Amino acid sequence: MRTAIVGGGAAGFFLAINLKELCPQMQVTIFEKSKKVLAKVEVSGGGRCNCTNSFASVRDLSQVYPRGHRLMKRLFKTFDYQDAYAWFERHGVRLVTQDDDCVFPASQDSHTIINLFLAEARRHSIEIRTESKITSLDELADYDFIAVTTGGVTMGSGTFVSSTADDTKVPDPIVTPVPSLFTFSIADEALRSLMGTVVEDATTFIPGTNFRASGPLLITHWGMSGPAILKLSSYAARELHDNNYQVPLSVNWTSRKDPEILEEFQRIIEAYPQKQLGTIRPFDLPSRLWDYLLTKTLGERAQNRWQNLSKKEQNRLVNTLCNDTYQIAGRAAFKDEFVTCGGIDLAAVDSNTLESKRLPHVYFAGEVLDIDGITGGFNFQAAWTTAYTVAKAIVSSNTVSSVINLINPLIPK
Repeated sequence: MRTAIVGGGAAGFFLAINLKELCPQMQVTIFEKSKKVLAKVEVSGGGRCNCTNSFASVRDLSQVYPRGHRLMKRLFKTFDYQDAYAWFERHGVRLVTQDDDCVFPASQDSHTIINLFLAEARRHSIEIRTESKITSLDELADYDFIAVTTGGVTMGSGTFVSSTADDTKVPDPIVTPVPSLFTFSIADEALRSLMGTVVEDATTFIPGTNFRASGPLLITHWGMSGPAILKLSSYAARELHDNNYQVPLSVNWTSRKDPEILEEFQRIIEAYPQKQLGTIRPFDLPSRLWDYLLTKTLGERAQNRWQNLSKKEQNRLVNTLCNDTYQIAGRAAFKDEFVTCGGIDLAAVDSNTLESKRLPHVYFAGEVLDIDGITGGFNFQAAWTTAYTVAKAIVSSNTVSSVINLINPLIPK
């Protein structure tokens, strides 16, 4: 029995290794169009590989999977984050969980994961063919099973799964892929002069919509980044795409409501009436940011003392802290987005096996499916879960089961 895996990334290798562990008799070949396999794994998490998440703070999977959370909930019954954690440690990779619930190799080096995958591929005699671009399933007609794990796709990327129906070589409905998990370009020189400033607990939202996200926010030389921005870009990926990435962005710099901020102002006024506004920072906001917000809101009166802050000025400052609005001027100018939303429509695959409903023995795993998560290890977890699901489904298929039943009696005890 032979299985072809199209795509030498995280999902492809995890599928191949688990398939061989479940069915050693299976011949497995990975086809990768590039010269290098596991390229995304290498650079993920700043080169440390945020391989999963503890999910300790996740109340509902829709919080972390804007698309595909219902399917992920079903598949987690077979292989979830705890299974992934145990799998890596069982294979010799010790993991650590950070305070933010992100899980990394204890080595803090993505090559620990890469070396494991390559070593297991060698041990199981998995064939790896690089610079082998597959453009049609017809090229794999000699294989009994095909698993497509080509990862995320962007418009005009020329990957195995095209974004247009006329070009696609996969006869399954495709939800048009668009970028997800990207940073925002903000054309505000005064804001961008604060590059390097980090606000630990900000809330970002798109006015007039329900899209909002909280977490650390980083001001950069091009605009804004950090989890509060990346999560928002994931939640609102299609809204942003449909508006050509030219929409307003509001920031609550404290993640607190108006009454709480007014109460904090009153506390400061009573405790430090003679202090200048800039010397006492509410909620420990970064000093450069507080000075910027004061000047933006009060102009020359930003040099006043707290006791001279009028009610009207307090309300204006509250509005700035809670609803500071900017104009998004596009996605940050990076060559490739790290994640896309879209891909194979989930209605086109069996929700238990991820097998194509149109083509028997053709499966999909990883980001090629219309599943994507926010930052924090959730996309890798989707790769592990869907890849294991496919590996188990192939082994459990009637074709493989019949062959195994024929072979097993012939194997010496």
